[in-house]
Amino acid sequence: MSEHQNATRAREGFERFVQGDLPALLDLFADDAVWHVPGSMALSGSHHGRESIVAFLRETAALTGGTYRVELLWTVADDDHLVAVYRALGARPDGRELDVEQALLVELEEGRWKVVRAQPLDQAAFDRFWNG
Repeated sequence: MSEHQNATRAREGFERFVQGDLPALLDLFADDAVWHVPGSMALSGSHHGRESIVAFLRETAALTGGTYRVELLWTVADDDHLVAVYRALGARPDGRELDVEQALLVELEEGRWKVVRAQPLDQAAFDRFWNG
């Protein structure tokens, strides 16, 4: 059984992020996409539109001195939905380290990411890392 094309696109998107090619990620998102980040940190909230989403992703790199990285563990998709589970890793200048699994729950529109809900599997550890 072959992988759904939307899962393949997600893998390609994660690879673009790993390579630091954030402008190439723009094609992954619908023009009016929204990325929701839970928790109680500066990056929490909803990021509306492609440019805002890319700015949010750039900020994760800036706050970690470029150490923030992801390792895709698995992804599944159909025509309308996508789930991607990955490890988020990084370090802050003050020595705090991040190593948590996260899930992206994605609603698709014509193959593009329309609504993204990021959910750390350890919200408390995620918030501790990003706050400060």
